[in-house]
This record gives sequence, C-alpha cells and structure tokens, in this order.
Amino acid sequence: MARGMNHVYLIGALARDPELRYTPSGTAVFEATIAGEDHVIGNDGRERKLPWYHRVSILGKPAEWQAERNLKGGDAVMVEGSVEYSQWEAPEGGKRSMVRVKALRMEQLGYIPELVQDAGGGVRMSSGMNEVILIGNVTRDPELRYTPAGDAVLGLGLAVNETWNDRQGQRQEKTHWIDVTLWRDLAERMKDLRKGDPVLVQGRLVNEAWTDRDGNKRNSTKVEATRVEALSRGAGAGNPAATPAGPRTQTASSAARPQSGSYGQPSRAANTGNRSGGLDIDQGLDDFPPDEDLPF
Repeated sequence: MARGMNHVYLIGALARDPELRYTPSGTAVFEATIAGEDHVIGNDGRERKLPWYHRVSILGKPAEWQAERNLKGGDAVMVEGSVEYSQWEAPEGGKRSMVRVKALRMEQLGYIPELVQDAGGGVRMSSGMNEVILIGNVTRDPELRYTPAGDAVLGLGLAVNETWNDRQGQRQEKTHWIDVTLWRDLAERMKDLRKGDPVLVQGRLVNEAWTDRDGNKRNSTKVEATRVEALSRGAGAGNPAATPAGPRTQTASSAARPQSGSYGQPSRAANTGNRSGGLDIDQGLDDFPPDEDLPF
C-alpha cells in the first residue's frame, strides 16, 4: 500500500478575529477561519468566483506563540498544513465527523489584501491560493455517474495514513478519511479504480452545505480533484499504511447535482441548490466538535 502524503497550502484572509482557547487538560488551541475565492473560467468562457472558508487549528505551544502575534480579521496569511479528519460522539447520539486543516505554519503576508464583505459579517480575500496534495488508498469501488446535464462525476473515498512517534517514543498511527470528487474527463479516465488502489490526488478544498435526513443543516469539507495519478500497488511497500476501508459519516447527499463549471469542477456560482454557492462564515459552524475536548 502507498505511504500517505498529506499537504495543504492556503493563502487567504482571516474571516474574523482568531481565537485562543484551552482544553480541560490544558492544551492550547489556536483557531482561525481562512477565506478566499478561486477564480475559474467556465465552459462558457465566463469567469466564476468560488468562495471558500476553511477552519484552521494550531495546537500546543505554537498556538500560544501564534496568539501573541495579535492577528486580526482581514489580515492576509499563508498557511501550510495537512487535512485532519475527526470523529466524535454527538450529544444527541450517533457519531459525527468533520475535516479541517491542521496548520504547521501560519505567516502574515506583507500587504493589505483586497477583501470581499461576507453576508455573515466577515470578510474573505478576493483571490488566494487553495491547494491540497494527497496520497492514499481508495476505500471503496467508485461508481461513475452522470448529472442530468451529462457531466461525468466520480466520488472517491480516500484513506490517508499518518504515522508519528509520541513523547514516549511509541509509534502512533491515524487514518484520515477524505472524500474526493472527480469531474468530466478526469472522472471517466479514473472510472476503473478499485478499492485498495493507491493514488495521488491534487486539487482544492471545498465547502459543501447540505441537509441530512432529519432536516438538520450540515457542513462538510472535501477535495475536488484537478489531477489524479494511479500509483503502483507496490508503492511504499513495507511502510505502515491505512487500511482501505472504514466508516464514513456526514457525506453529502447523492441527490446534489452540480452545474457546469471548469477544470473538471462544478460551478457553485451557478448552483442555487444545497451545495455551497451561498456559504458564509457562520454556515455550519455549529457542526464542529464540542469545546470540552479535542477530537484529535
């Protein structure tokens, strides 16, 4: 199985003032929402602006150091980090999960960005950078589907393994379960992928707002792929890797139908359904884990 790779790079504005809090065990947590827009050209030749809002966390002493920099809403920052999957027991029962960004580095940029006012009272950068690179294993046989407009779409579940040594020198492992969406030509080219196949995925993190079976509003984060490379089954042999199977919760409704976009991706600006065309910084924020403890 493939050795995991997990890199995220964001350039955007702080949507509002970041916060520093402490868990009951005394761990410092610095939390911020980084916001920007991806500018893409649709199949009709028109430019579309696709907003994104991603929660970023820094833990421990680095969190306190970051808080001392006194960053404010509207400041432009660069974030280097990884995609973090968390799962916890919801107070109302059942398991909940989310994907957000664990920052390894956050740096303020040396200029004042052009900002867009958000409907929720915050701001986002009018441009920015939003890139993710993953290597993991396919968790299930994907099924190629077509939208009513005739666009091919392929959904992949990806298991990305992370290993590290704890303070006692013991080797630890964690699997991040990431949903990936492929569109049009890319979807059709990769339709023969099977469970367990190692792949490299390059794309962008996107927000999705949707409604569950009980009528509750939910928010999720996944990857829209711009490039996918199938790797050899022997890639990373001998290295600990994620088992290509596992439970998934809070996946978007399969009834969501994307509209025509570009780069093999849907245009949210043209969609007035339950996807994230109208997402603002407060939409879905109550889906995050309880503050009593960290789920990771």
